[in-house]
Amino acid sequence: MRKNGRKPDELRNISITKDYISHPEGSVLVEFGNTKVICNATIENNVPRFLKGKNMGWVTAEYGMLPRSTNERMRREAKMKQSGRTMEIQRLIGRSLRSSVNLDKLGDRSITIDCDVIQADGGTRTASITGGFVALCLALRNQDSDDFSSTDAIKSFTGSVSLGKVDGEIVLDLDYEEDSNAETDMNFIMNDEGNFIEIQGTAEEGSFSQNELNEMVALATQGIKDIIAIQKKTLNSYE
Repeated sequence: MRKNGRKPDELRNISITKDYISHPEGSVLVEFGNTKVICNATIENNVPRFLKGKNMGWVTAEYGMLPRSTNERMRREAKMKQSGRTMEIQRLIGRSLRSSVNLDKLGDRSITIDCDVIQADGGTRTASITGGFVALCLALRNQDSDDFSSTDAIKSFTGSVSLGKVDGEIVLDLDYEEDSNAETDMNFIMNDEGNFIEIQGTAEEGSFSQNELNEMVALATQGIKDIIAIQKKTLNSYE
């Protein structure tokens, strides 16, 4: 058992609340344990300059942590003065969510997923990807018409989870304390076909073996399968 009482292969309690904010085309509050992120999807009828005239859409993301999302207040980041970490995470979210969409089915639409961390306890990027996908689906559903099908636009479900080696043991879905003390830290993004979209991995202390990597892959695969089941249940709920 881990310090938080979970088994090594056990996810934190995960919940996704639909329509959390009333104004965006799609919105959710996603919670991975004590990590809470608001994900809002906005659709605009225009595309970046490099896509003009190509009848293709675009998906991008922005990410930020609110000043008291952590134990101590951090400064609010201005868009032109974002940290390297913030830019890296929002690019990861954008790449991951673009991979889940048939861009040629969007028409001249751009979708921006805003991921705002209101409380951080590890895994904010993986929670943002998981919740951001549901917000994206909700936004596309709101566009359904005789000329547009959200079902055609979604290529695959996409989920994400963190894991790592803590005290010599491979564990799933790290909270902040575990992440801070991990010998190895990994983030996996996968689709509902079991295929990888992106893997991030760092040996914070020492190294990890091929067998440990295989164990992490197996654990992430099952964890994301469970996460995608939660996404599907949320989207199929009429509450």
